[in-house]
Amino acid sequence: MTLPVLQFVRRGQTVTLRNVPPERTLLEVLREDMGCTGTKEGCAEGDCGACTVVIGEAVATPAGETLRYSAINSCIRLAHSVNGLALWTVEDLARDPLIARDTPASIHPAQAAMVHCHGSQCGFCTPGFVMSLFGMYQNRVCQGQSITREQAQHDLSGNLCRCTGYRPILDAAQQMEQLPRAQVDEAAVLEQLQRLGAPAPAAAAYLAPRTLAELLAARAAHPQAQIVAGGTDVGLWVTKQLREFGQVLDVTRVAELRQIDDQGEHLSIGAAATLTQAFAALQALWPELDEFAARFAGLPVRNAGTLGGNVANGSPIGDSMPLLIALRARIVLASQRGERRMPIEDFYTGYRQNQLAADEVLARIEVPKPRAGELLRVYKVSKRTDDDISAVCLAIQLTLQDGEVQAASMGVGGVAATPVRARATEAVLAGAAWNETSVTQAADTLRHEFQPLSDMRASGDYRRALLAHLLERYWLESQGPGSTLATLIPLAQAAAVQKAPV
Repeated sequence: MTLPVLQFVRRGQTVTLRNVPPERTLLEVLREDMGCTGTKEGCAEGDCGACTVVIGEAVATPAGETLRYSAINSCIRLAHSVNGLALWTVEDLARDPLIARDTPASIHPAQAAMVHCHGSQCGFCTPGFVMSLFGMYQNRVCQGQSITREQAQHDLSGNLCRCTGYRPILDAAQQMEQLPRAQVDEAAVLEQLQRLGAPAPAAAAYLAPRTLAELLAARAAHPQAQIVAGGTDVGLWVTKQLREFGQVLDVTRVAELRQIDDQGEHLSIGAAATLTQAFAALQALWPELDEFAARFAGLPVRNAGTLGGNVANGSPIGDSMPLLIALRARIVLASQRGERRMPIEDFYTGYRQNQLAADEVLARIEVPKPRAGELLRVYKVSKRTDDDISAVCLAIQLTLQDGEVQAASMGVGGVAATPVRARATEAVLAGAAWNETSVTQAADTLRHEFQPLSDMRASGDYRRALLAHLLERYWLESQGPGSTLATLIPLAQAAAVQKAPV
């Protein structure tokens, strides 16, 4: 089968690579094929950030075409997915002729700040931190924004350090803007990108269609091809299970699948929209999701992973599905035969099994917009705050009016073979008075509604008790004029009439 040519822009030049297998990772190409050993391999699963690189993609804005910079994990990113993009590794920051500087310097401000603030000891994690800082620098400092301590912690959430400690690294993030400016010549990079991105041959081992029609045709013609949408899970199949793919179908280049549109009654999120983009749109309507969104993996994973990929993957501990179930989201499956819709909880038929036909793809997720009186809360319980997998994830949305529960929807993760809806508990709450008695009854129902397994993250008994306690916590947070949930009522009402960002 034909192997497509891989081309990307690096250091002001077009890099052309041939005979790259479809399952080869970007990290393998950088270290083994190109000798760029500054990029490190730590965990090989997107957790530690030692392999972080930055990609640049041309995007259209009202002000014209610009570059969007994203820090990603190269260890689980398939190499062909960066075809037609710009790429920066840690070696490039001092050598890229397209990084314009205010004063002559051998290193970039991201590197200089790490030196000045003593942000490196053993140095293994340092290249990954520097690249996350570079992405932060381009997205914030070069846009005239100051970096707060909180923002630095958010943007570095996907990078782990074992020996230096985070204080000097966070100091470095804030010091970058005080150093002489160094900024990418975006016009020159965009000019080079325009020359790239020719479609791969129809019989190629790595298919990356650009339109929905092309995708559906490719899916029908090659039902055996492995679908990839960001690779944050498929990449682990390569690095941990050593799988090989005869053919890959990459959906992330399909324009229609990358759109996020306000459809009046609902928000339509394309399956190939990244988690970063999808959560930004959801947070605009539900500001109470800010903390939950920040805890959904690390930033490099959110920059690469897609909402559709998380949903289609169907992991019972995937965090987006409980939220979407509670929001009563519907998914749209598409093929050349047409489209069909279903509630997201009906999509799953077993552990990592679903209703997707051999010629279908997940096209988009439709999320009803908030209405007055609806109160949403999502609880993620894990062993560490950042960059960790949930033991239990519980999403609750209730519609309260005059002290009564008008409607209830609850999504749960980590308690069954699939993400599930707590239908029995919803039935107890619907129409009941919102008081301690009804909450106690509902919590007892929720405690016994599922039979979760015991594993390395938590015991089954702990998970059952936790579900009940989280519902009780929701009740406590809803009480009193100064309660957390009470303060969200005007926010939810205001968001219901706002247009989500595209």
